[in-house]
Amino acid sequence: MGSTLTKLRGASITDMIGLLLVALVVVWLLVNFFKSPTEFVNIGLIGLTTGLIYGVVALGYTLVYGILQLINFAHGDVFALSGLVASTVIISVLGLDVNSSTIAVIGGLAFTLVVIMVGFSLFNASIERVAYRPLRHAPRLAPLITAVGMSFIVQNIALATYGVNYRTVPNFIPRTNAIHIGDIVYSWSKASVLIIVIPLLIGLSWFVRSTKQGKAMRAVSQDTEASAMMGIDVNRTISVTFLLAGSLAGAAGIVYLLQFNMRYDTGFELGLIAFTAAVLGGIGNLTGAVLGALLIGFIQAFNEGLALFAPGSDWTRSMVFGILILVLVFRPEGILGEQTPEGA
Repeated sequence: MGSTLTKLRGASITDMIGLLLVALVVVWLLVNFFKSPTEFVNIGLIGLTTGLIYGVVALGYTLVYGILQLINFAHGDVFALSGLVASTVIISVLGLDVNSSTIAVIGGLAFTLVVIMVGFSLFNASIERVAYRPLRHAPRLAPLITAVGMSFIVQNIALATYGVNYRTVPNFIPRTNAIHIGDIVYSWSKASVLIIVIPLLIGLSWFVRSTKQGKAMRAVSQDTEASAMMGIDVNRTISVTFLLAGSLAGAAGIVYLLQFNMRYDTGFELGLIAFTAAVLGGIGNLTGAVLGALLIGFIQAFNEGLALFAPGSDWTRSMVFGILILVLVFRPEGILGEQTPEGA
């Protein structure tokens, strides 16, 4: 009886500390909102754009983890390599530049999106077939170490092919305002992220929830052995999962390239941020991955953009990974995740 009361008392203190931290963040945001509502909304829109990019990458992590309980560390590097290859396709193969017609730009970007998504879905599935499948029944540490090794291999492929310099593409998408309400503005270049990413998220949700293969993925994620006994091809289902994760990495690589510069190690930091987002939302939960990514995007934008009591960009990495530590301490299953016997 005494030990039970001690556990309850400890849990309540932990909950109080967590709620206090959340309350401090909410107060900070409210103070900044009332100080400058327009600036707050504009910065929030930047956070929305960034968060959606993180969300596409985070979905790749959470898809694979949901099926294999494996953290695929190579996923961030696949994302970076896809963006670099996309820059080659756009500039060297298609020859697009700022003088290209609107139809040529739209068609070229659509072509690049399809080619990169298909190509890197196959590349990611090949990684699973060569590096992870032979270790399917090995101790869990073995595939984890292999994932780290594959991360370095993919990163060095990018380094050997593209060198250490950043790659970029011309500003095809106009910086004119798609939304202009008073002093609240949202440019077409940022709106393009929504135009590309939101249909991808809707399509992925439909695939996982409504298709036969999607239902097989959900079954395998719950119980691999029972799924095999019911006639589900587990190997095929895992391969499809890696195909989906690779296509998402390819799409994210193009979207990121259209907004920022990229080089061989871009995927390392962004991959860690996306993984943090997946853990924050509840790794293995698709909705949670997107929610966690949006929260990380908003936190990063507000930290770097708000004027009042904001630590600034030098502290962004510390804040993001501090969030990861806090989530693991106060709610290991994440915001939308379910507590399992293993993690209870």
